[in-house]
Parts: sequence; C-alpha cells; structure tokens
Amino acid sequence: EKAATAVRGHWGIENRLHWVLDVLFKDDQSRLRKGHGARNMAVVRHFALNLIRTAKDKKSLKSRRKLAGWSPDYLASLLDQTQ
Repeated sequence: EKAATAVRGHWGIENRLHWVLDVLFKDDQSRLRKGHGARNMAVVRHFALNLIRTAKDKKSLKSRRKLAGWSPDYLASLLDQTQ
C-alpha cells in the first residue's frame, strides 16, 4: 500500500508538472545543457507556469501562455493577480 501511494505520488508530479512543461514549453527539446542556463530557464519556466495557472478564466494553459505573449493587457492582468 505504501509503495502504491509512492508510485501514485510520483506520477502525480509527472502529470501535473513535467508533462505540462514539456507540452507547453517543449522542455525536453531544450538545448541548454551546460553552465547555469538550464537551471535558470527551468526557474523561468516554472515561474511562467505558476503565473498562468493563477488566471481565473476558462482558457487552457496553452491559450493563456500564447495570449500572455501576444497581449500586453492580458499579461498585465496575470501579473496584477499576484499582488
């Protein structure tokens, strides 16, 4: 039972975070491997993902990410929610 709980916990993280990062940001295709670049971009991607998850609208995460890149007003609304 404890092993099953641990496995489900691991896959929960995989599904909620790693899979989303790969689909939204193409994380697995990143060519950053050396120095601090990979870690720095991971921090930026996590920040962006957490930011778009705070939106109160009914849009998908992918739509929110694109809209935030295209519309300064939408991006400002996302940033204003964090205060």
